[in-house]
Amino acid sequence: MKPLLLILPLLAVACTVAPPDNAREITLPVDISPDYTGLTIPRNIAPLNFLIRLDADDFITVARGSNAGAITVRGPSARFPRKAWRDLLDKNSGAAIFFEIYIKRDGEWLKLPRVRNTVSTDDIDPYISYRLIEPGYVYYWDLAIRQRDLTSFDERDIFNNKNSPRDTRRLCINCHAYQSYNPEKMQLHGRGANGGTIIARDNKLFKVNLKTGDLVSNGVYPAWHPSENLIAYSVSQTGQVFHSVDARKVEVQDLVSDLVLYDADRNTVAYIAADTAELETFPAWSPRGDYLYYSSAAYAPTHANRSLNALVNYRDIQYNILRRPFDPVSRQFGEPETVVDAALAGKSATLPRVSPDGRYLLYSLGDFGIFHVWHPESDLHLLDLESGDAAPLEAANSSSAESYHSWSSSGRWIIFSSRRDDGSFTRLYIARVDEQGRDSKAFVLPQRDPGLYDRLYKSFNVPEFMTSPVTLSPRAISRAFDSEAVVPRLLPR
Repeated sequence: MKPLLLILPLLAVACTVAPPDNAREITLPVDISPDYTGLTIPRNIAPLNFLIRLDADDFITVARGSNAGAITVRGPSARFPRKAWRDLLDKNSGAAIFFEIYIKRDGEWLKLPRVRNTVSTDDIDPYISYRLIEPGYVYYWDLAIRQRDLTSFDERDIFNNKNSPRDTRRLCINCHAYQSYNPEKMQLHGRGANGGTIIARDNKLFKVNLKTGDLVSNGVYPAWHPSENLIAYSVSQTGQVFHSVDARKVEVQDLVSDLVLYDADRNTVAYIAADTAELETFPAWSPRGDYLYYSSAAYAPTHANRSLNALVNYRDIQYNILRRPFDPVSRQFGEPETVVDAALAGKSATLPRVSPDGRYLLYSLGDFGIFHVWHPESDLHLLDLESGDAAPLEAANSSSAESYHSWSSSGRWIIFSSRRDDGSFTRLYIARVDEQGRDSKAFVLPQRDPGLYDRLYKSFNVPEFMTSPVTLSPRAISRAFDSEAVVPRLLPR
């Protein structure tokens, strides 16, 4: 063992990197990917590894804290050790860190302008879950629901069609949701043979067939009440059509859509909203569970064939955001009131999400329709529920589609899907929102290999924050899909 002990210190010395003393400062624009410049980042976020997209013979990057600490790495791929990165962020909480990039050309070291990022004093929830999907619309053999530790790069499947038993491989897995960020109370839906809604409570799984009575479908978009074992669902008949020439590529439309309430304790389903002249979808609870927000569009078909009507008039279907008061004791809803009248302005508002403090409503605003993920004009808007003022996010939006979004449990961070990178694949972006509703520049979910997004031709969507990881195994969820479904009783209207 003595030779090994002698070699290890030599290896450590050989790997030591120091920034050059004689580098000439230049004003060449800093070109790094992902764009980790001018950000406000959580103090517990994983390392912001990046690629330096400049031609050079050698590269050195220093991540330096304005208070204390520095990390130096070498090469065109700047990858920072996790422990050293965490120590750097801890020392500079509430302050700044700088990326100092040196490139060597023709034997001379050059120093690029410093990149400044601010370290927030706020942590972010340690976990997210999301769906990783081929952008093929009907192909989901390799579809997966994944969970990721945001403080590191640790990631694993919650459920993956590719690795599940043969009879569940053809399921379209979607709509994972949790009660108050707690994955011990989770629901997950699968469409297809052996499909149904899987509900997890206290590490026990059961499958529910919500297609009961005269409901038009199984449960689609879910929202778990923050304190009761109640889940609001949209039940919908949807269709999709494809553009022959259009940046949007596909339109997903509701043909019929109602809202129902599933009581997991009593195994009952009750209608919330079922207006034949309205399309009601995307339910979301207020933090106290005293209001249910949702999107609703007036829909009076001019043709007997609802599919044909939606195909011809798809640009005329515009959604407003409504809410209904709710009494958890009586399980009764009050009359609806309009919160965002988007249709009056010739727009369509979808995916209402209320901040954990109850002050802000975050929603997606597009020109028309319900499925804004392919709408380049779609932006995230923030409504101050106290003042009534609404505006698009100033720093987090882009010129491409912003769509599905979620709040962190602290209300200081949001995560959403965006097509800003290439217009074809959705990636997950994170931004800070402060107490006054001011947002920061968004940054893409960090990866251990910063070149991953260049070669991974899949979309990340439906991001949800979690305060702890899902501990149920994919095998247990597969067994639940193979089990007999419980059929709830539909209460009279």
